[in-house]
Amino acid sequence: MSATLLQGASIILTMDDKRRELSNHDILIQDGVIAQIGENLVAPAGCDVVPVKGCLLTPGLVNTHHHLYQSMTRAVPGGQDALLFGWLRTLYPIWQKFTPDHMHVSAQVGLAELALSGCTLSSDHLYLYPNGSRLEDTIHAAAELGLRFHPTRGAMSIGESSGGLPPDALVENENAILEDCIRVIDSFHDASEGSMCRVGIAPCSPFSVSKELMRQAALLGRDKGVMLHTHLAENDEDIAYSLETFGCRPGEYAESLGWVGPDVWHAHCVKLDPSEIALFAKTGTGVAHCPCSNCRLGSGIAPLRHMRDAGVPVGLGVDGSASNDAGNLVSEARQAMLLQRVALGADAMSAREALEIATRGGADVLGRPDCGRLAVGKRADIAIWDMSGIEAAGSWDHAALLLAGPTTVRDLYVEGRPIVRNGKVITLDMPQLLARQQEMANELKERA
Repeated sequence: MSATLLQGASIILTMDDKRRELSNHDILIQDGVIAQIGENLVAPAGCDVVPVKGCLLTPGLVNTHHHLYQSMTRAVPGGQDALLFGWLRTLYPIWQKFTPDHMHVSAQVGLAELALSGCTLSSDHLYLYPNGSRLEDTIHAAAELGLRFHPTRGAMSIGESSGGLPPDALVENENAILEDCIRVIDSFHDASEGSMCRVGIAPCSPFSVSKELMRQAALLGRDKGVMLHTHLAENDEDIAYSLETFGCRPGEYAESLGWVGPDVWHAHCVKLDPSEIALFAKTGTGVAHCPCSNCRLGSGIAPLRHMRDAGVPVGLGVDGSASNDAGNLVSEARQAMLLQRVALGADAMSAREALEIATRGGADVLGRPDCGRLAVGKRADIAIWDMSGIEAAGSWDHAALLLAGPTTVRDLYVEGRPIVRNGKVITLDMPQLLARQQEMANELKERA
């Protein structure tokens, strides 16, 4: 039996059902699960004892929306100052040149970046498959790093010649898309508690797939018992497209195709109106809130406060590294808090609530009540933040994690296994990986 004792935490922010905050407590991990939380716990024989005095312990953060392949295309000229549609048109031709190796390397870099920011569970939305790329290019990357993963088999089926946004070379046949969804679910989806990999179905967006594919994807997802994901109501262009093309708002369109319910989560939702918020609350439809990307693309400030007050399940997402351009999830939580304060006042959102959205909130959106909280019987996904450094010096309260810092974990455990130790990823050769990433990015730049 493997065991680790995290001993003497200054504060444990549990995010359990009572939202307890515990001082000078220990956590005993056994076989990937939290076995005990208490004071002065006795370490079992052979247990690894890790002192965490001066540290804040939180549940591992949960990322509900990402495009990991984009970590290869940060700060691309021509897309730096564009709105969503113009940004996509700049980047599509570059992404068209990606290979399976690009997908694998960029996924490892993106996931390692998330791990350093306290993330233990990440979804990913991979919706283009050029040059033989497949979803498992990212699944293997996550397994090698050791992060808990929820990849989604995305797709685009309507190219420019048919009135869609993406180039024809990046779209797929709809029957082939559905067949590959079945393949990856049957091959990689694990529905059990504590699963390290669950697969979802994720047609890219209303402007890149047909009504029929959206409808068939929902039917397939429910037949297979997997979750559904897409982009929705991201900016004013998105709303205008929906009104002109479908004659209704995005929320109405989603409902008409079966894309609401507790097995569905939508990315962005910046422009949801009160009726759509009420629909999502009534049906338990989740939202991945991506504040930094929304700022970067000028999409607006999502109605996060109103969604939370209405009872909409909300988690955080860093979105792709070509539109953020960072992948730091704890910084995303800070940005979510600050934007609601900008829009609604300084008391609109506390640091504690933002951290709840980043942990328990995201886990619930992804259908993972076994994650996102520190309680006996839950998975041992734990972020350890050293609060003794300069970022938090002089702080009176652990809200300093969002109000001041740090933004990098000291240690990170996933399923009880160390992934980050002393601020360094220990499961991958990071210098070699980063050198390879930059080499590949430079080659893409030269070809562009």
